[in-house]
Amino acid sequence: MVLQKNPRGIIISVSTGSSYLEQASRKAGTRSKAAAKRQQRGSSNVFSMFEQSQIQEFKEAFSCIDQNRDGIISKSDLKETYGQLGKMNVKDEELEEMLKEGKGPINFTVFLTLFGEKLNGTDPEESILAAFKLFDPNGTGFVNKEEFKQLLLTQADKFSPEEVEQMFAVAPIDVAGNIDYKSLCYIITHGDEKED
Repeated sequence: MVLQKNPRGIIISVSTGSSYLEQASRKAGTRSKAAAKRQQRGSSNVFSMFEQSQIQEFKEAFSCIDQNRDGIISKSDLKETYGQLGKMNVKDEELEEMLKEGKGPINFTVFLTLFGEKLNGTDPEESILAAFKLFDPNGTGFVNKEEFKQLLLTQADKFSPEEVEQMFAVAPIDVAGNIDYKSLCYIITHGDEKED
C-alpha cells in the first residue's frame, strides 16, 4: 500500500481542512462504534451509516458547495467552490469526472452516498502501518520527514508540494525531523482529534 490521493485528487484523511470536501470526509471518518456496526449490517439507507451530527456536517459542506442553492451540485458550483478556495485552474474535464461519480445529478443523498463509499474504501490501519514499516527497516516507529517527502513528490500518485505540506501540518513530527507513523496512521484512519 502506498499513500495516494483519491481519483478526485482530494486527500481525504490527512489534509488540514483546506476544502469543504476534505473537512467533511475527515469528520465522517470519526463515526462511533454504533454507526460502524449499523454499517456492517449492510443497511441500504445511507443515513444509517452516520451519526446525526455527521450528517449535519455533510449538509453544511453540501450547502457550501451548492453555490446556486438549487439542491444539486453542478460543474459551475464546483468551479466556484474551488475558486473560493484559491484553486482557479481546475480543468472542466476534472470537474466532469467528479460529477460522473454521482451517476446522475448530485443531490444531498447522492453526495452522502459518495462519501460513504469513499470512507468504506479507506485502507485498514494495519495495511497503512505495514506500508510504513517498509520504510522503517529497524522498526523504530518513525520515518524521516525529508525522505518521506521525496517519496510523496516523486513516486506513484505524486503529491504536490502544497499537499505534502498540508499532510505535514497534521503529522506528528519530532525535533529530529522524524514522523511518528503509528500516530499518523491513527490520524489517517480516525481523524485528527485537534479538529473537534
